[in-house]
Amino acid sequence: MYRDLNERSRKILEAIIEDFIATGEPVGSRTVTRRHHLGISPATVRNVMADLEEAGFLYSPHTSAGRVPTEKGYRFYVDTMIEVRDLSFNLRKAIEDSFSMGGLGLEDRLKRAGQVLSATSSYAGLVSYPSFEATVFRHIEFVKLSSKKILAVLVSQSGNVQNKVVEVQKPISKGELEKITNFLNSKLTGLPLCEVKGLIVKEMKEEKALYDSLLQQAFELSREVFESQTEGTVFVEGASNILDLPEFADLECMKRLFRTFEQKNLLVDLLEKCRSAEGTHVFIGSEFDSCGLEGCSLVTSSYVSKSGISGTLGILGPSRMTYSVVIPIVAHTARQISRFLDAD
Repeated sequence: MYRDLNERSRKILEAIIEDFIATGEPVGSRTVTRRHHLGISPATVRNVMADLEEAGFLYSPHTSAGRVPTEKGYRFYVDTMIEVRDLSFNLRKAIEDSFSMGGLGLEDRLKRAGQVLSATSSYAGLVSYPSFEATVFRHIEFVKLSSKKILAVLVSQSGNVQNKVVEVQKPISKGELEKITNFLNSKLTGLPLCEVKGLIVKEMKEEKALYDSLLQQAFELSREVFESQTEGTVFVEGASNILDLPEFADLECMKRLFRTFEQKNLLVDLLEKCRSAEGTHVFIGSEFDSCGLEGCSLVTSSYVSKSGISGTLGILGPSRMTYSVVIPIVAHTARQISRFLDAD
């Protein structure tokens, strides 16, 4: 159907979408002819608008004679019409300054990136923590809490720290824990965490016939720790910005959207789907394949270091978002995180 749109239809569709993005009001034929000087009459514009509505690019709200873009219309606009702008000096500087501040760890910088995404777009900024399994093992420490409870502190090469309380069947002394810690650190340091789990399982199979109970305890303990490292983390900044928009003024719509923000696992899944893809991606409405985000769009980009540490960030807002500005903001912020990780 995209190929069937002639130049006149494309120009009118583009005019309607850009006017609706700017105003949030349904766009009529006289508005199109008055603002865009296409050299055609309002009657001709009305006929084309009717054709675009029949083709699924526009719809007419029952309260207005004007037209509003559909998801199909936005998708066509993003894929074929949009002209991505260069970032202004102030926007570029605001993003870069957020990563030039000294004394901040990775988590603080990622939160700061989310704040910058939100502030520069006036929508919600989302930033996922690097997938723990995609990072490199640096160190593990075990702290005895009681006779059968042990706190495991796992540190990745990127500085990500994960804690887990593990219950053991047999008491382990402080001296034994030190030996287990030294053994695991000597064996695992420098390995990608995605390889660590497989190595532990392999070693347990090969060593199961040994009578070294301390070695068996080391593998059992580490297996429990690494099996738990699957949950992701996502920082959400500026969610309240969206509430100021007329699209989400309805109370039920507002509740649905905030339930989505509270379900961090859903947001993690959304961003995780984008992590392996290159470039900037735009998801519109039902393309999320999840409830609660109707009428929204998400622009995402992945960040990745030379060592393979990776995550995803994005801007979530209404489908009526300024894509030409949001896309370069997301892309530039992802590049800055990648540079910071490589310099770390």
